[in-house]
Amino acid sequence: MATELQIRPGLSIPLAEIQETASRAGGPGGQHVNKASTRATLRWNVLKSQALTTAQRQRIVERLSSRITRRGEIVVHADRFRSRARNRELARERLAELVRSGLSVPRDRVGTRPTRSSRERALAAKKHRGTLKAQRSRPTRDD
Repeated sequence: MATELQIRPGLSIPLAEIQETASRAGGPGGQHVNKASTRATLRWNVLKSQALTTAQRQRIVERLSSRITRRGEIVVHADRFRSRARNRELARERLAELVRSGLSVPRDRVGTRPTRSSRERALAAKKHRGTLKAQRSRPTRDD
């Protein structure tokens, strides 16, 4: 059994840092669903993690601020399957994907100039709107 959750090459979270709990899940299962705790919940404290560098921790806190609790934890739930083991694996995959997205560095946008035809289309559209608005006004006595 793995002792770490692989995020990407060179970065993995020790499973000892991830708190796993199980609770009752809704959904399919008949009478079984009322007895078995198959929903998996993972809690991982970003602020206390030893797996991250200071820069990585700061980036995750900035990018995933809406997903982090006041205590600094990321909480992930999974209850799609009737099996606790499958839900645990799904929750781990979701956590890994969340951390990956939090660590990703967006590319800088390279500005480009508008083409001549796009500028001409924009001017034509403005002229057309102007004539439409002019036609809405009341006619003057000269007309």
